[in-house]
Amino acid sequence: MKYHAFTLRLLLLAVTPLLTDCSSTAAKTAVKPSADAAAVASKGKAADKSKGMAADKIGPAKDDEVDEYATTADISDPLQKLNRGTFWVNDQLYTFIFRPIAKGYTLILPRPVRKGIDNVFENVKYPIRVVNCTLQGKFKRAGQETGKFVVNTVGGVGGIFRPAESIPALANLPDEDTAQTFGKWGIPNGPYLVLPLLGPSSLRDAVGLAGDYALNPVNWPYFWWYGSRMKHDWVIVPPLANTLRATPAQMDRYDTITKDAVDPYLSARSAYSQNRAEAVKK
Repeated sequence: MKYHAFTLRLLLLAVTPLLTDCSSTAAKTAVKPSADAAAVASKGKAADKSKGMAADKIGPAKDDEVDEYATTADISDPLQKLNRGTFWVNDQLYTFIFRPIAKGYTLILPRPVRKGIDNVFENVKYPIRVVNCTLQGKFKRAGQETGKFVVNTVGGVGGIFRPAESIPALANLPDEDTAQTFGKWGIPNGPYLVLPLLGPSSLRDAVGLAGDYALNPVNWPYFWWYGSRMKHDWVIVPPLANTLRATPAQMDRYDTITKDAVDPYLSARSAYSQNRAEAVKK
């Protein structure tokens, strides 16, 4: 029994921080569908006309939007069958587990409290940002990240508030992560992957997650716990809290991208690939 409990803790420690880190790379706004999505939409409209049916899910305005962005670039997907299966499993997990958790979290905690918690965890991710800025040769931005961290930590009471956002030189700095660094170095995406629980990724970004995991201070107690003879159950609290606080925003992004899509899989893939391409350029 103790062995199974130990194994479960290891699984949770390994998965929950990655769930947050990986999902944070998803599109922050709805991105227009890809060419594949447009093709699916066109077939759907033709079928509806032949059957004398109205397009229930996608109205005329939505169809025009799909056609307008029909040439959108997308990512290589040679493992689409496997990815679609994983996508379906993830969708069930999001629907029956993570979405109810997210609703419960937002119901229990008022928005200002949730915002403060988010600010603290994002502020703590400073090592991820500053190390990757440095590795990309963005030394000025690394200095800005340091200044932002100091201002928010000292003036923002440990990062609960974000006074740095009122300083023009420190406000709205683009996020940086290990996968973006790989992209700056010229390493290609590789095939598109849908990871269990974690969602959209690519071979390059999946490897980059390991770097983000190691650089995130939220996970450091785990490394100390793993190398120590004394085992402390409390080390699971930071990564679990990190995942819990990020779940509502992640579910909102997922719903925004897939809700009215003809093919949610293609919509999510397109949103992910475009968002990552833009992130590498910044």
